[in-house]
Amino acid sequence: MERIGIFGGSFDPVHLGHLLVAQAAREELQLSRLYFIPAAQSPFKPDRAPTPAAQRVQLLRLALAGLTWTEIDMQEVERGGISYTIDTLLDYARRFPGGKLFYLIGGDHVAQLPKWRRAEELAGLAEFVVIPRPGEAEAALPTPFRGCTLAGFPLGVSSSQIRARVKAGLPISPLTPPAVAEAIRNNRLYL
Repeated sequence: MERIGIFGGSFDPVHLGHLLVAQAAREELQLSRLYFIPAAQSPFKPDRAPTPAAQRVQLLRLALAGLTWTEIDMQEVERGGISYTIDTLLDYARRFPGGKLFYLIGGDHVAQLPKWRRAEELAGLAEFVVIPRPGEAEAALPTPFRGCTLAGFPLGVSSSQIRARVKAGLPISPLTPPAVAEAIRNNRLYL
């Protein structure tokens, strides 16, 4: 049985915290493959337009270079508009009918799961894997969602912190892969 990890988000920009989560998920869940799915537009951040998808995807490609067990799935970007997890998980359920799906979710989003589009149906499509944030209480999955909490490698860094550091002229190289930091600098992103 294939064990498929699904890691959605803005990845604006991708950072070492994302990569550490991916590695921990691969090991703890014994994943066959992990798909990174950049969102077109988060339904929870309607007033914040993300960096253009082409630039976010370029940074993801740089960050994932050599990680042969990962793949970038462009479906949410290609659909455009607001990205809803139900649409993505329904696609994965069709693509991997005998597989086991694991959806990675930040601990700060767990309480909102019952408000996600078609939450009851969504809960039955995958196991939800909670990514804890260092220093925050463990978030329990609300009924009817099922899953577990990732144990390994929590790193207290966020994309918003990295954007703020770039804007302030502070280094980001310890927080992102070197190729990502260089691409952000060369393309003058987040200034």
